[in-house]
Amino acid sequence: MISRHLTKRQLLAKTKASLLTAAVAWSLAVSAEIPSTDLVDKDSTVVYPAEYFDQFYPVSANDMLSRIPGIELALRGSSSGRGLGSGAGEVLINGQRITGKNNGGRSQLARISADQVEHIEIIRGTSEELDVRGSGQIVNVVLLDTPSRSSTTVQLRSDVIQDGTFDPGGQLSHAGQTGNLNYLFNVGADPRYRAWESEEFSFSPNGDLTEVRRESRTRDETQLQTSMNLGYSFQRSVVQFNALVETVGDVPDERYRTITQMADNSSRVETESNANQRNNWEVGGDFEHDFRNAGTFRFLFIVNDRDSVNQRNRFQLLNDVSTQDLFIENAGRDRERIARTSYTLSLSGSQGLELGVEGAQTIRDSNLVLARDTDGERNPAFGNLVPVSIPNGNSTVQEMRTEPFANHNWQLNPKMSLESSIVMETSTIEQSGDVSNSRDFQFVRPRIDYRYDITSSLQLRAGVRKDVEQLSFSDFSASVDGGDEDRDTIAGNPDIRQEQSWRYELNLEMRLPNELGVVNSQFWYRDVEDHIDRIDVSSSEDKLESARGNIGDGKRYGLNLDVSTKLDPLGLNNALLTTGVRLRDSEFMDPFLGIKRRQRGNGRWQANVGFRHDVSSRGLTYGFNYSNNSNGSTGRQAIDIDDIEEFIEAPRLSAYVEKRAFGNLMFRLESNNMTNAEWCRKRTRFVGATAGGVVEEFEDYCNGGGMELALQVRTTF
Repeated sequence: MISRHLTKRQLLAKTKASLLTAAVAWSLAVSAEIPSTDLVDKDSTVVYPAEYFDQFYPVSANDMLSRIPGIELALRGSSSGRGLGSGAGEVLINGQRITGKNNGGRSQLARISADQVEHIEIIRGTSEELDVRGSGQIVNVVLLDTPSRSSTTVQLRSDVIQDGTFDPGGQLSHAGQTGNLNYLFNVGADPRYRAWESEEFSFSPNGDLTEVRRESRTRDETQLQTSMNLGYSFQRSVVQFNALVETVGDVPDERYRTITQMADNSSRVETESNANQRNNWEVGGDFEHDFRNAGTFRFLFIVNDRDSVNQRNRFQLLNDVSTQDLFIENAGRDRERIARTSYTLSLSGSQGLELGVEGAQTIRDSNLVLARDTDGERNPAFGNLVPVSIPNGNSTVQEMRTEPFANHNWQLNPKMSLESSIVMETSTIEQSGDVSNSRDFQFVRPRIDYRYDITSSLQLRAGVRKDVEQLSFSDFSASVDGGDEDRDTIAGNPDIRQEQSWRYELNLEMRLPNELGVVNSQFWYRDVEDHIDRIDVSSSEDKLESARGNIGDGKRYGLNLDVSTKLDPLGLNNALLTTGVRLRDSEFMDPFLGIKRRQRGNGRWQANVGFRHDVSSRGLTYGFNYSNNSNGSTGRQAIDIDDIEEFIEAPRLSAYVEKRAFGNLMFRLESNNMTNAEWCRKRTRFVGATAGGVVEEFEDYCNGGGMELALQVRTTF
């Protein structure tokens, strides 16, 4: 059974609750059949002891979390991507935030073996003792605290792709504790081989078929990763250190394309032999010291470095002779150095205050090279083609940012709590290379989070905050256009500004009796300033160009509805059904057509359904996941300077079955994209600017990778 008890670690947690109106009647009927287990006290936290999960034969901590109703809500967090920030949506390990962007708490869940977990806490509240702010629920995985323990987890897998390729991979993790030292080491090879088939049909303005393109593409990629996480506990201090190294090596990307002109039924063949490289490393750590009744000092840092090189080589194949006619190389390097320090103290029995400062340096180096088969001096380094000058193709962008902040927690009364914060952001962004530019920015980012316990299982939550989104520094300089064969590069914009928004959220959540499930509803509204989309940066009417930039103000709003419930009342024991519906809308002014439209890529709705059934007596688990998105409306369109694209998605279905056999071996067979879903695009090209309305051609494009199978074997010893 799930226990509920109070500890200081559980941090004065309060019940976060919300309600789906459509499920209220059903939940009340269920509660009449099941004895109530309302929270005993206002400071309750739901605790799942390790014994609760024994019936499911978990291998990792991730397996344990997947059996908790409503866990998706607890893991749902939001982040602007700027620095370390408040850590909303983070997973805590032993009550500590793991300092890492690519090696944080969530990434460790699959590496921690289930036999190392003492219990899992779902904390629905706030406290000055937490280094996580603005998160509705917090997951805290508490490990066994013994003088000596260790375990090793092994996972082997092989993917089967639609072209018949077997792509093996695996992961090895070793975790444990020696005295006051906790450690976790991991090495892995993630198979990422993919094969696609695509077709594109072009039509004249009159609807006559003019051209057919068919393409086969394969990318043979395996991501190699090694990481470690170390933690040492002193009497009143904790020190943690994390490190990660990733590489994909040289990734071949091969394409074979047939182009048929319908006017004379002639065909030609293009091939591409592309190569990609990507390497990444990250180091992070934190130090926490408790001054007994005088407060707590924290220091966190991250240093990371990621570099990539993407090279494209296109050839024309004629009479078995291959002639290169295009070379593009796009190289980039991203670096971050972030430090955050704070001091937390208790003002009274009901109030706490955290004061601190965060500093960050973010750097991006980019270099874009283009060469063609034209007249001029050829360069052997560029496929023996003629280099073409690209404006703003070589660039270094650096941001220096400082953020003093204050967080205040206040337990107003036994049923109400208020968390507030303010961040004073000051930054300087400098660009050098082909373009030189320097700008200073200042932002004030307040946040208020109010919670009211209507009952012990029903909570209302209201929040308001100001967000400033992280700029993508690749938007500052020219880059590759990978989605349009008629356009090799796209322009950069040195004057792009941060998108800002006021976020308003209202939550109502109900936890059903006996931890049967969670019912949640959330209404949200975004008042957006300086929204980022594509804008006109043309130098003349004869040379139309667009780039990502600020198109003005707008709004977004929506309703999220979620139900996660066990099906025991229906006679299906240990079955969990999870459903989610996202309803949304938006309004912005299009800079090209001067009309009101929805946000690009923002469909009207999205639906997800997940089902899992554990047949414990047979050591068997099976389930499926289904997702679907709306199509149509301007939210699925991308309006640009000289074309309009409409994106069309198909429903996706995946299923899996797991079986424990031969002792503690766990076998898993899964099938992805069982619906053979394709991603499609309709494009309308115009003669001159889109605003002129003179159609040049229509294009219908679809791309799919077919169904994929994967077999996994996992064990712990």
